[in-house]
Amino acid sequence: MKTLNQIQAILQEKLQAEYVEITDRSHEHQHHKGRMDAPVGSGHYDAVIVSNLFLGKTIMQQHRMVYEALSEQMQTTIHALSLKTYSPKQWSAIDH
Repeated sequence: MKTLNQIQAILQEKLQAEYVEITDRSHEHQHHKGRMDAPVGSGHYDAVIVSNLFLGKTIMQQHRMVYEALSEQMQTTIHALSLKTYSPKQWSAIDH
């Protein structure tokens, strides 16, 4: 839970995200070999992020912004990260 809260706090701060949802999917990847310092299968997350900073950016640019914000965690606690990024207008237009 600590890692989920940390990821959420970083994204809210660095991307000024108004909504962040992080789901830990590590249990679905128990067969994967992890980093030497991490339990097997750890660090697999899904993230939904809504930020005004994504306005006018391509999906690729939005994802790069997330990876940059989480650069330290990508080297330590995050092994895999599935992203869904939205501007507030895009988020309000979808059924969720």
